[in-house]
Amino acid sequence: MSTLWAFPGQGAQQPGMLQALPDAPVVQACIEQASAALGEDVRLLDSAEALRDTRAVQLCLLIAGVAAARLLGACGHRPDYVAGLSIGAYAAAVVAGALDFADAARLVALRGELMQRAYPTGYGMTAILGLDQASVDRLLADAEGPVYLANINAETQFVIAGSDAAMARVAERARVLGAGCARRLAMSVPSHCELLDAPAHKLAAAFTHIELRAPQVRYLSSSSARLIRDPETLRDDLAYNMSRVVDWQATLVTAYERGVRLHLELPPGSVLTGLARRVFEPGQAIAFSGARLDTLDAMLRQEVSRDR
Repeated sequence: MSTLWAFPGQGAQQPGMLQALPDAPVVQACIEQASAALGEDVRLLDSAEALRDTRAVQLCLLIAGVAAARLLGACGHRPDYVAGLSIGAYAAAVVAGALDFADAARLVALRGELMQRAYPTGYGMTAILGLDQASVDRLLADAEGPVYLANINAETQFVIAGSDAAMARVAERARVLGAGCARRLAMSVPSHCELLDAPAHKLAAAFTHIELRAPQVRYLSSSSARLIRDPETLRDDLAYNMSRVVDWQATLVTAYERGVRLHLELPPGSVLTGLARRVFEPGQAIAFSGARLDTLDAMLRQEVSRDR
């Protein structure tokens, strides 16, 4: 049974998520490495107040995902595939052995700063649940003001990005059409659409000075839902994913079609686990957060033994 380790994106953050990680030497070493790379104590980034800042959110997600993955690695576990939703792609690239963690921390810090600086107020993202994509596309085509499709999370679960006013109008019309939910998310930037083309180009310039290697673990892009094997394609995928639509639904389907039957969501949260359960039946979808480490260890070992 092949395994996919999935790393969540912005919106999954929780105050205290770094402190909630297991108190293990490999985890503390990861936190210290990030602090050294950034020249600051990253433990101060995951308070409720600090997490109002996009840079802090994205750094905490990176650190939490990599630290948990390294803890599992210290127990002898290794994924067959990795994938990350939006900022989660950076943790996936680190775990795949394609990007140094210190470089990832510096790039993610810059990424968050560029995104926040581009749209400090008046923009964000809104989730729409209960409509099919054709209906959402029609709403966006008729919308007034800047608003775009940003995430395809499931067959009837989408995220749009744009100005607050334009999103509010689309959300109102979505409710009229029968959407079960049209809710503004805790996102202060309009990610995964052309509004972030300029910041993405600036991040791509910073990437020219970074060494990337061919992934040692199969890396699935959440933008194209395809495997990426070479460093230059990975460089493009990471630099520009902030301005490209996330197709998480297709990414999960690709993993399943390739034989993945165990989906493990790295911290924080369990939103991706709920999405995966729709695709991975009769496989398993579990979350690191909320589970005992010895239980996860036993489950992963059981799956390896079963494959043998």
